[in-house]
Amino acid sequence: MNRRSALVRRTGIVIAFVVALLSAGAGIVAASNAAVGLSGSSGNVTVPTWLYLATGGGVVGASALVTMLVTDRTIIDAFHDDAVGFPMQRLQDVGSLLLGTLGVVALVFVIAVGLVGPQIGNFSAAVLVTFVGGRALLTIGAYTIGNPWPALNPWRRIATVLPNGYARYPSWLGSWPAVAALLVLLWLEIVAPLSSSPRVLALVVLAYTVGTLAAAVVFTPETWFKRGDPISAWFRLYGAVAPIQRTADGLEFRYPGAKLSEDDIVTESATVAVVLLLVWELTYSGFIVTEPGVRTVETLVGIGFPPSLVYLGLLLAGFGLFWKVYWVAASRARDQAETYLSERYIALRFAPSLLAIAAGYHFAHYAGFAISLWPSLLDTLVAPLNPPANPTQYALTSWFGYVEIAGVLLGHVVAVWIAHTVSFELFPGKLQAIRSQYPFIIVMVFFTMVSLYLVSLPSMGALYVPD
Repeated sequence: MNRRSALVRRTGIVIAFVVALLSAGAGIVAASNAAVGLSGSSGNVTVPTWLYLATGGGVVGASALVTMLVTDRTIIDAFHDDAVGFPMQRLQDVGSLLLGTLGVVALVFVIAVGLVGPQIGNFSAAVLVTFVGGRALLTIGAYTIGNPWPALNPWRRIATVLPNGYARYPSWLGSWPAVAALLVLLWLEIVAPLSSSPRVLALVVLAYTVGTLAAAVVFTPETWFKRGDPISAWFRLYGAVAPIQRTADGLEFRYPGAKLSEDDIVTESATVAVVLLLVWELTYSGFIVTEPGVRTVETLVGIGFPPSLVYLGLLLAGFGLFWKVYWVAASRARDQAETYLSERYIALRFAPSLLAIAAGYHFAHYAGFAISLWPSLLDTLVAPLNPPANPTQYALTSWFGYVEIAGVLLGHVVAVWIAHTVSFELFPGKLQAIRSQYPFIIVMVFFTMVSLYLVSLPSMGALYVPD
């Protein structure tokens, strides 16, 4: 009884301290800049930049310190092993059929409306379904509730009824096709008028459909959507953060982020690359619309580089930097722990913790965007070929910036907890486990401060357009 009381007391200390840190951090950061994400608006800076950067980094560092000092294996096991299962296989099968049908209908709808509907982005249901429905709302649902994509995926639904399995997937490829394809999609999102020209969006979706179905037919849908499809990888990894997980028997309810400590989330270096890309792409999209980003692009274009290649170069350079920093951290963690475990294995096990950071970044970028534009989505869905002249949009309240910034900080705090959990699973000694976390905590503090610095900068509203 005394031991249980001690566990409850220490768990309460951790929760109370983290809540206090998040409240203080969000308050100071939001005081410096009341808006974040895609809205492009910013408030007046009322505290020094160094103060809120230090506060954001301090939230992560302090939460790591408290977690290390007041938790032990019993608390970790209690948090990550608690689960409530709901056997509902038959209901899942019905739901999968309904969602699969909806996915195919949505795919045909986006292509058809994009080709023949109104050619103004804000008035196009095709654009709003893709970016508000998929890029924002569906992704938010994947990491806050559960991943619906395996059932919703229209390409998988179509591929399963086609003859397939004509070639064996090369094992050496791993998931690198998903990495390459995701880089291409992110680049096209920047340089192609996908959000302003519904017809261009429809053509890109059509090209993606042809390529995806061809690969799934050649290698079997099961193989391709597990290894090579970027959108499936996107939702699978974001879905690992969610409290609802799908099992062979039905659904399982767990604490948010609990699954991230398991060893089947990231099993190869290519998946580490996808995880890092999820973190980097949101940092990148924030950077290129701020003044330093725009000036960087203008300088490189002024030298003579085409704008499209400049954006691609910055995307690849930043991704390469994140990749290098992460693997250096894995190497230093191995040195700190003085373990026989390989650097690669340590990198694979700690990588899922970064998904909590990616989820926090995504929420900060897209929560306000989704709230503002979902009424427009509904308006255009009602009359996709003849939408209203002024689709409804909601204006965000002034305090919503606190919510977005708290999302960034909360994502980092969850990442700290997952790294702490993984270290205790990998290393038998408490001091050894704590030492192994230092390099990754430094990386997380770095990510936090970079993200919050971008938050502090006003958006210039548009990408560079050459004269």
